Amino acid sequence: MQQSWPQFARFLIGGGLNTAFTYAAFLLLNLFIEAVAAYTIVYILGIAISYLLNTYFVFKARSTLSKALRFPVVYIIQYILGVAILSILLEYGFDSHVAMLGVIFVSVPVTFLISRAILKN
Repeated sequence: MQQSWPQFARFLIGGGLNTAFTYAAFLLLNLFIEAVAAYTIVYILGIAISYLLNTYFVFKARSTLSKALRFPVVYIIQYILGVAILSILLEYGFDSHVAMLGVIFVSVPVTFLISRAILKN
């Protein structure tokens, strides 16, 4: 477990960099195309950037075609988990802002573990 802490710190840094870059890309694209189209493009771009950051910076793993093809599953699972947690917390009367913090609190470590399982396997 001791080895996981530096990886998790790099995971948070990589995620922050990815978020900043994709947000900037969204703002730029949205000058030229409609918001939903811009979001779709940067979401896919974000998955690709996340794969590269997680492979080379976070887990220092070897990139393979198999890993690259399996990696988007991380974001499918993250989305489903996030929607489920958000729905449950909202159903129990949590404010949406607080509920979203609950989603982040649970989904970030789960995303880290699934990413590590795919990339370090």
